[in-house]
Formats: sequence, structure tokens, C-alpha cells
Amino acid sequence: MKKLGFLLILFLMVSFVSAQKIKGALSAGINISQVDGDEVYGYSKLGFNAGPSAILPIGKNFLVTVEVLFNQKGSYSKYAPNGDTLPPPYYDLRLTYLDAPVLFHYQDKQSFTIGTGFSYGRLVKFSETEHGKPVVWPNKNGPYSSNDINWIADVRFRVYGPLKFNVRYSYSLANLRTRTYLNGETRKQYNNFISARFIWVLGDTQPLKEKKKMK
Repeated sequence: MKKLGFLLILFLMVSFVSAQKIKGALSAGINISQVDGDEVYGYSKLGFNAGPSAILPIGKNFLVTVEVLFNQKGSYSKYAPNGDTLPPPYYDLRLTYLDAPVLFHYQDKQSFTIGTGFSYGRLVKFSETEHGKPVVWPNKNGPYSSNDINWIADVRFRVYGPLKFNVRYSYSLANLRTRTYLNGETRKQYNNFISARFIWVLGDTQPLKEKKKMK
């Protein structure tokens, strides 16, 4: 709980810096994810993402964005690759994080934005199923690290007025689990996911055409 409180305090601190310039935003969307190294392939796990953000303009075309996100990641395969007859799903992993991304963006004429950055995530809940049966672990997070640090690439397009569409790619910089399989192979696992979401920028109410006329 202390680390979750720290993330919220960090978000509030950034919101108070240059309060006259900062814009708030709300976002919601979906994730498609996989865990590299778990022998399940493809972006097959669907998840949800949502949360607030603070956007600080720096000069004319640059922005710093700080977010707090509820983020669901994981891995999924309904059937085993070797075609066994055990009950599905073959594997189903759900990892739920509270993430705090910090990104540096370049914005072109109020319509197109591209950026990169990093996020710190705290694992708040997880579940794991193999061959249709829940995997029970004695501790809260099982074999998974409580922390997840990701590199992020981010692209945003203005849809109309304050509404933007965002596509984001994220990849873990440190492994979240090390697993030894029945064949004796040991593999490190990493979150690998793509997000698609809508962002509503609070207080940004002018239509795109009007903004172009003002320039």
C-alpha cells in the first residue's frame, strides 16, 4: 500500500507544478498482450487499461505526460501446441498492475503526437490457470516480481476537439519471472503488449478546424 500511495503522491505533485499550463486527461482502452519466455505465443490475452494523466507543455511542440494507469497484462492459449486432450484453457495468465508512465512527446500542429518514455508498475493482482485448473501459490504474487519497469513507444492522433486516439507499445526491461520447464530449459519472462485507447483532454474544447484557423 505504501508504494501505491507513493504513485498517487507523485501524480499529484506533478499536477501542482506549473498548474496554469498543465492539462488533465482521462483515458480508457484495451490491451493485447503476451509474455515472452512462457512458451505461449501471440498477442492473445485481452485486458483493460484506464486512468488519469497530467500533460505539461514545454515550449511550442513538446510535452511531458505523467499517468497513473490500471493496466491488465498477461498471456493466453486455449489449446496446447502439441494437441493434447487435457481440458482448456491450456494456459491463462492475468497480471494486473498499477502503472505510472512518464513520457516525453513531440506534438505536430495539435493533431499528431509521438513520444517515448518509461513506466514503473506495481503488481496488485494475478491469476494463473494451466490445463483448466487454477495454479495455487502460497504467496500473494506467486513467482512473479512485484515490480515491472517498461519502455514505451507512443503515438496519438486527434480525432476531434479534445478526443484523441492512442496506440502504445510497451516491453519489460527486467524479467518478471524465471521459470524452469519440464525439459530442463530455464527461461526469463517479459511483459510484451500493445494498447489502443481513447484519451479525453480536459478543458481542450476547441474543434480541430478552429485551431487551424487560429494559426
